[in-house]
Amino acid sequence: MKETDIIFSRAISAGKRIYYLDVKENQKGELFLIITESKKIIGKEENSPVLFEKHKIFLYKEDFGKFSDALNEAITYIKENNSVDFVPQKENSITRDNIL
Repeated sequence: MKETDIIFSRAISAGKRIYYLDVKENQKGELFLIITESKKIIGKEENSPVLFEKHKIFLYKEDFGKFSDALNEAITYIKENNSVDFVPQKENSITRDNIL
């Protein structure tokens, strides 16, 4: 297995953005998480190609607890302090294959 092989993946559609949660394995056999935000960029000119702007975060096992705790705290804070009602979204079954 190559380090470029994705062994688990979930995609979350969110308007013009898609978030990917991909699990890969390094050469030592350790699993790590890559969070990717992909945003469609449409040019202003008539024949402009459609491009995707991507940002990646690599998250390793030694940081999972801290990251998870901070993410849960931030989500809880937003839910409790947002002036707009929080409406849970249905889970979409999007994969890389049916997006591109």
